[in-house]
Amino acid sequence: MARAYHQILPYGFKLFSLKSAVRTLIPTIGYYITRKPLPPSEKPALFTMNILPPLATVWYHFARKNLGDNVDLTIFDCSGKLNPNDFPGARVQKFLNFYAATKSDEFLQHIAKHRKIGWICDDDMFPMSHEMLSVLEREFLDPKTVSVSFRPRDWWHFDIDGKSYEPSSSYCIAFNREILIGKEHLSLAPENGNTHPSHIGKVPGRYDTFDKANEILLQKGYRCLVVPKEKREQYLTGFSGISGAVILLDYFRTPEQVLDFYLTPPKKQWSGNVLFGTLSSMLAICTILEVYERITGKHYDIPSLPPRSVLEKIRSDHQQYLRPDQSMTWFDSVRDRLLVEV
Repeated sequence: MARAYHQILPYGFKLFSLKSAVRTLIPTIGYYITRKPLPPSEKPALFTMNILPPLATVWYHFARKNLGDNVDLTIFDCSGKLNPNDFPGARVQKFLNFYAATKSDEFLQHIAKHRKIGWICDDDMFPMSHEMLSVLEREFLDPKTVSVSFRPRDWWHFDIDGKSYEPSSSYCIAFNREILIGKEHLSLAPENGNTHPSHIGKVPGRYDTFDKANEILLQKGYRCLVVPKEKREQYLTGFSGISGAVILLDYFRTPEQVLDFYLTPPKKQWSGNVLFGTLSSMLAICTILEVYERITGKHYDIPSLPPRSVLEKIRSDHQQYLRPDQSMTWFDSVRDRLLVEV
């Protein structure tokens, strides 16, 4: 490899953003000129963003299957490769591949400006139950509730005035916009300086998307509800960090180059997040392609993606080097559920 393994992802993200800008720059400029919001409605406005077309198809399938027409969908197409005709009833907007918080703020502040509930859901988080809508309706009756999260962060927690709170995260979260935007004028932007306790002995150091606003809201006495674990497993399933694998598959031209990315670094590097995380996401993409083919009857080819069996063998061979908190089974259980419920 011309670059060290840890240098490839940052470079690959920049390269992907530049290449996709050929397709998304002019539509993004056109969007900013008009900034047309969704029409007024009592329906929640549900938003996702996408850089891998078959993943958008799978997310849309489960959102429509389980939420129906009770939400209005907006998809930011950051690869510029989606066909809006494949997503009937959804607003598909080609959009530059800015940071997730920037895109989420744009949705909450402008596209959903006529809605009380603005709901953000990563495209690798799949709504699996109509009851999610009942949860939102019930919890937002409390005037102090500003957010309802279906998937919190689990490796650190807020310590505020001697009380512990789960960080809501932005994986799948609905907001009362009248509080978040209208009253408190908050952004979901990340910040440095996060010194809250963690569960793995590593101080977070950084507030990720919504974390800082989450902290401010809790300090002000607002209710940032996190759905109990036993319920959220029923309501939602999904992967995590798929974008890293997407970038690698775009950066490399052949499966052999991808495999070299995993087999070249020293074994001790598998205790970090990059190798294990992106390998798990490669396997998740294999699942997405399976589900996509079941939904559409079409095969979607990614030339640089190695066979699932080879990726699974690499994962098995490196199991002894992983940290105890790095689950080998989580992504497999998600695969099983998606294939059953598609």
